[in-house]
Amino acid sequence: METVVSGIRPTGNLHLGNYFGAVKNFLKMQNDFNCYFFIADYHSLTTHPAPEDLHGNVRQVLAEYLAAGLDPEKATIYIQSDLPEVAELTLLLNMNAYLGELERTTSFKEKARKQPENVNAGLLTYPVLMAADIIIHHANKVPVGKDQEQNLEMTRKFANRFNRIYDTEYFPIPQPFNFGEALVKIPGLDGTGKMGKSEGNGIYLIDDPKVIRKKVMKAVTDSGPTEPNTPVSEPINNLFTLMSVVSQPETLEFFKEEYSKCSIRYGDLKKQLAEDIIIFTEPMREKIKAIAADDAYLRKVAEIGREKAHASASKTLKEVRELIGFRSF
Repeated sequence: METVVSGIRPTGNLHLGNYFGAVKNFLKMQNDFNCYFFIADYHSLTTHPAPEDLHGNVRQVLAEYLAAGLDPEKATIYIQSDLPEVAELTLLLNMNAYLGELERTTSFKEKARKQPENVNAGLLTYPVLMAADIIIHHANKVPVGKDQEQNLEMTRKFANRFNRIYDTEYFPIPQPFNFGEALVKIPGLDGTGKMGKSEGNGIYLIDDPKVIRKKVMKAVTDSGPTEPNTPVSEPINNLFTLMSVVSQPETLEFFKEEYSKCSIRYGDLKKQLAEDIIIFTEPMREKIKAIAADDAYLRKVAEIGREKAHASASKTLKEVRELIGFRSF
């Protein structure tokens, strides 16, 4: 059985973009692959979260993973920082990662531009830590979105480089994986770009109906079509994309036809979209609340995940140390 590895940073609640862009595929993968799904709390340290925020976010994301349908009996669900082996493998890979190639990565340049007062070494070596996360379990496949394709390519490069330097075929070269279908890119409510945790443009799985209605009614639109069959503008197409994943097909078709006839009422569109989102998220929202309140269950899941992930990671690190030349006297 092939191994799949993926994770989500605990930088806030899971939103619809996370669900349709990642978690929904995770639910399929856990039935057919040897899956490792982790909460990437090491990665979140690049933005210096307060300790209480970090712990709370990890706990919340774990509850939301489980509420969305991830099953600890089918997949290994763990917290990244529970594996000290990841940190050591990152150190070892860093010795063969070069400054120039790390500085040229798109993710580093974008982060450095967004937070010029906090261009830390963790941002620079993010692709190395990501590589360690993946290859420590000998992953064959990694589900990635467009914004992570370059970092996965870096993982492939580091695995190849390790194999070449130590004259081995120890690490598999992981391949991008999306079930052969284009990953769904869920747009934000601000008219441009994708839904994101840090952009303030998302609808979270935990949001209550009142919050969802308020967010959707504030979504950016345009002044409306003035001629029949006018091309759909980006803000309206974003709302149609959201509707395509939460509404009935006939509902989406109705509003698209109204748009093409110049008779669409954006208020009606938003009200319908909000209600459909509420119906879609309600079962998960109730499960999140129940699981988040069950400390014993969360602790048990984390412990089970840690033990299973540690068994894989410790074996890899022992073998990597031997290949490099670290041996006991």
